[in-house]
Amino acid sequence: MVSSDSFNPDFNTHAGLNDDAAPVSPIDDTAAPASPEQRAPPQDTQTQQRVHEVLHSDIGVTTLLNRLKASIASARDFASFLRRRGALEEEHAGSLKKLSRLTLDGLRKADARHESYATQFEHVLHANERIADNGTQFGLALHAMHENLLQLANKMDGNRKTLKQTGLAAESKVQDAEKLAEKAKAKYDQLAEDLDRVKTGDTGAGRKFGLKGPKSAAQHEEDLQRKLQAADQDYASKVQTAQAYRKELLVSARPQAVSGLLDLIKETDAALTMEMQKYASFNEKLVVNNGQVVSPQPLKGGTMQPPPSVNQLIYQINNDRDFDDYILKNASKVSAVKPELHYVKHPTQAPAQSYPSLTPAGNQDRRTSMPPQIQPPVSFSTQQPEANGSSFQQQPPPQQLDSESQAGFSSYQAPSQPTQAQASGYGKSPYSPVAANSFSQAEYPRGPVGQATAQQTSGILYNNPQPPVNPVFGITLEDLFHRDGSPVPMVVYQCIQAVDLFGLEVEGIYRIPGTSSHIQQMKALFDSDASQVDFRNPEAFQHDVNSVAGLLKQFFRELPDPLLTRDFYNKFIDAARVDDDTMRRDSMHALINALPDPNYATLRALALHLHRVQQSSEVNRMSTANLGICWAPSIMGPHKGNNMADAGLQARVIITILDHVLQIFDED
Repeated sequence: MVSSDSFNPDFNTHAGLNDDAAPVSPIDDTAAPASPEQRAPPQDTQTQQRVHEVLHSDIGVTTLLNRLKASIASARDFASFLRRRGALEEEHAGSLKKLSRLTLDGLRKADARHESYATQFEHVLHANERIADNGTQFGLALHAMHENLLQLANKMDGNRKTLKQTGLAAESKVQDAEKLAEKAKAKYDQLAEDLDRVKTGDTGAGRKFGLKGPKSAAQHEEDLQRKLQAADQDYASKVQTAQAYRKELLVSARPQAVSGLLDLIKETDAALTMEMQKYASFNEKLVVNNGQVVSPQPLKGGTMQPPPSVNQLIYQINNDRDFDDYILKNASKVSAVKPELHYVKHPTQAPAQSYPSLTPAGNQDRRTSMPPQIQPPVSFSTQQPEANGSSFQQQPPPQQLDSESQAGFSSYQAPSQPTQAQASGYGKSPYSPVAANSFSQAEYPRGPVGQATAQQTSGILYNNPQPPVNPVFGITLEDLFHRDGSPVPMVVYQCIQAVDLFGLEVEGIYRIPGTSSHIQQMKALFDSDASQVDFRNPEAFQHDVNSVAGLLKQFFRELPDPLLTRDFYNKFIDAARVDDDTMRRDSMHALINALPDPNYATLRALALHLHRVQQSSEVNRMSTANLGICWAPSIMGPHKGNNMADAGLQARVIITILDHVLQIFDED
């Protein structure tokens, strides 16, 4: 386990990373970063003088206001960056911790690998949780920095507005006074020019007409002289006022505004720089702390050995020892040695002959999982020819039956008496297609000997070029029923039996396609003589259960009339459109009960088989929805017209049947 003493995840203190209680930082502490004031070169006197002149000029206050506005905007931008970066860190840390916990829960399940792998991987997951904790602390620290900067920016913005109002008001007061003085001067100058022209005899100077008629030259000169004196007094007064205002501005108002704005700018810039330095320091601390989790380093002056690194934890996984420990845990399950199996031909088929015995393979070479064993029915079974070349001894049925299997393969009553009479003589045949495997499974050899045995059992070689003798594919279920006397075709029963025995735990069964050539070879076997195929022996299908699943789907696809029939297609689609689950189930239940007898029996066997496949969905990843999508085109046939919505409704039909299979087939 990674010790918490090997690193410091606290991001709230702006402490150095190379103190006595902290791990060795990968950054050299001899080159500590200097403050901005220390890094900046000293400014010369001339530059300072020029800056002072600009600041105390007429544009000084406006320039400082713009500079303070830029500083506040920069602080807000960096605060927004800190907020988003902190949110990303917290989200990443939360996802990493959640992933570690989910993985840890899965690691502790009974079906997962344990031993040294589980122990070391658990340490690695705890290390990931420590990294997530560091990220969470880092995100919280950035959030606090964001709040501080945002509060500072708002405060500086308020102070800026106050100084802007006072500083610009003083500047505007002086400017207005100077404009009034300039207007008074213009009026004074105009009157002085008019008086001078009157004195020099210019008859066009000034106004000569009054209320009582034209004025004389003396009267006009006297009038201009009087106006000139009034304008002179007004001009002198406005100049004195403007001078007083400017003096007040230069002495007190402008220096106060400049000083206040300078203080705000420096405070904002210093605070922003400090937060950026903290951000850099926190980033370094995050990397160092995560490094201490991944590869712990000894503390300065410490004598305690650091915990192992993640790399060392991984290298401590011993695959060979884990394998041996797992196998030895199952040693108590090893069964006693079974007697040697011999092939004995029935005395009615041929004179007694000795056959070479087949050496049984070890239990570890085949699957140990068996489907539920149930009692075969009496009503219908496969009609066996008398000269089929092989027979099997039937074992007594087991005492306890699985409830689902009983529901799946219960007795089926035929509608017509002649057909029942035809099939009654074979009620105990081991190949009853409506019964699950009721025989003890034989031990078949592997390799070339097993392949030869499988071909001998089936009676037909894979590369047999002969045309179909007793075709099964492309024949309607009704014709197969009348010909073979079995409501469930032999190919359906054999494929279901093979998947139940060897395919329930195969990931992607019915979704992952098999080998096309292999499927065609097995199709030829059934078209030649389906009664001689025995898929209880995995050598009979070359241990390729995916090809068996593909063969079963191909049988239904090649039916001239789909399993749910064309006549009932629109009715099933209409039932799938019903939103209420119970009403949709009842509607489909009624339609299924109305299907022809062979279709009903075959659908019953297939639906209960797919239900067993779905029960192992945690292993084979084939849920009801996945099975519905895979099987809908095969069971219902291609959707009609160009309406692609029918494809989804087809899948809904199959999903509804599989979801309620035990309710639909419970009273037969």
